[in-house]
Amino acid sequence: MENEKDILKWLNRDTSDEELARLKERDDFKTLEKITHYSAQLETPKVNVVQALAALKLKTKNTAKKGKVVSFNFKILYKYAAAIAILLTTSYFLLYSNNSSFKTEFAQTKNFNLPDNSEVILNANSEITYAEKDWEENRSLTLDGEAYFKVQKGKKFTVNTEIGAVTVLGTQFNVKERNNYFEVKTYEGLVSVAYKDTLVSLPKGTIFKVVNGVIDTNNTFDVHEKSWLQKETNFKSTSLRFVLEEIEHQFNYTIETIEVDLDVLYSGGFTHTDINIALQSVTIPLQLSYKIDGKKITIFNYGT
Repeated sequence: MENEKDILKWLNRDTSDEELARLKERDDFKTLEKITHYSAQLETPKVNVVQALAALKLKTKNTAKKGKVVSFNFKILYKYAAAIAILLTTSYFLLYSNNSSFKTEFAQTKNFNLPDNSEVILNANSEITYAEKDWEENRSLTLDGEAYFKVQKGKKFTVNTEIGAVTVLGTQFNVKERNNYFEVKTYEGLVSVAYKDTLVSLPKGTIFKVVNGVIDTNNTFDVHEKSWLQKETNFKSTSLRFVLEEIEHQFNYTIETIEVDLDVLYSGGFTHTDINIALQSVTIPLQLSYKIDGKKITIFNYGT
C-alpha cells in the first residue's frame, strides 16, 4: 500500500525526499522514470485523485441511503488507481512515442546505424535513445554513458547528455558522460559543445572535459592513440576515482579501496582484455596494490 501511494504522489510530483528514496529502491524505478517523462507530455486533463475518490465515496453513501448497499475497499481502489495510471502512460510510451533505444551492459559494446546511416559504437554500460519517426527533421538523441559517432553530413546532429550537449553537421567524435564526468573528443571535422553558459568549438585533436563541474584546461589529445574502440582506455591527468569506475564498466567488477587517495591524478591507460594487466597498469605507477576475490577488487597501499 505504501508503494502505491508513493507512486501516485510521484506521478503528481508531490513526493517527499523519504518517499523518493523508497521509490529509488524499487527494481523498476528506471521504468517509472520513463513513464513519468512521457506522461508529462500527454495533453490530458489533470485529475485530483483524492477529490475523485471523495466524490465517489459521497455518491456511494447517497446510494446506500436509497436502499442499495455498496461496499468499496479504498485500499484496493488506490492500488488500482496507481496501476491504471501506470498502464495508461506505459501504453502511450509503447504505442505512440516511437522511440528507439540501444543499451549495453557491463563489459559489452555495440555497433549500430541511425536512420541516416550515421554509425554509432556504444561503449560498456551505456544507452542511447532517439525518436525514429522524427529523425529526418530532427537528428537528436540522448546519451547516457559513452559512444563514438561517425556522423553522415546533413542537418544539425545533436547528442544530449545530463551534463552538456554536442552539435555537429557531419564528423567523427567521442562523447563520454559518466557520474560527474563529461568529455568530448574530436577526431575529424568540427564539433560544438554547450555546457551551461559556455559554448566551445572543438577542431580535430582537441578535447573538452568537465570534472565535478570544473572545466579541465588540458585541451589537446593524440588522435592516433589507442582508445576504447581498440579495447584500451587512456587518461590524461584524470582523478583515480574515474579510472577505477571505468575499470568497473569494462570488466563488471566491484572495486573497493582502503586508505587510497582517489583524487590523485593518473595519466596512462589499461587494456580491456585482461583484468590483471589492467589493474597493474594503474596500480603500479601509483605504488598501489590489489587483490581479487570473486567479482570484487580491493585496492590498497603497499603498507596497508
